[in-house]
Amino acid sequence: MTFFSRAATLAAMTLGITGMMGASTPGFALELDKSLKLPITLAVPQPSPTPETEATPAPAETAEPAVQTDGDIPAQAPATDYASLSDAVAAQATDAQDRDLSCMASAIYFEAKGEPLSGQLAVADVILNRTKSGRFPKSICSVVTQRGQFSFVRGGHIPTIASSHAYRTAVAVARVAMADAWDSPAPDAMYFHARRVSPGWRMVKIAAIGNHVFYR
Repeated sequence: MTFFSRAATLAAMTLGITGMMGASTPGFALELDKSLKLPITLAVPQPSPTPETEATPAPAETAEPAVQTDGDIPAQAPATDYASLSDAVAAQATDAQDRDLSCMASAIYFEAKGEPLSGQLAVADVILNRTKSGRFPKSICSVVTQRGQFSFVRGGHIPTIASSHAYRTAVAVARVAMADAWDSPAPDAMYFHARRVSPGWRMVKIAAIGNHVFYR
């Protein structure tokens, strides 16, 4: 066999083997072809997960201090309503430890102890009205002991009074007047005199109660 014959034979055998391989694995070349055509995917690095941070707790709400309103303040008890002046007098204590109360009770006792309760209250109101007028002293004792105003006062002093029913009543009336627990029977009066005298005062007459006449 010549060299060329051998070469031809070898070539034929190679082609046969190649055909046999292509027939036995028909998808191999296709797979290779496909692999060549697959898109190239770049792996983009993902950001590393950051550790979860704890949420800062919101500051605890501080309870606001309760504000006391006018509605929270308990209302003062209303003044007792008396059915009559005698009821108001009967409801009072009859001790006179306070100096102004003692002076007031003394004036009521010496000037009106025989008068009805309304007359005694009117005398007390005259004294109170004087303290508020600006024309007389401002305290009850100063009004009572003012020179030339009340005849029972001696040298600026009030005589001692023995304890009696009349004096205890005078103390109770004084308390009623000073607490404004009963309306005055002689409103705004600042002067009075006994009915038996006629001083000829040029004043406005307010009332005549018992044996006294009251003026402003």
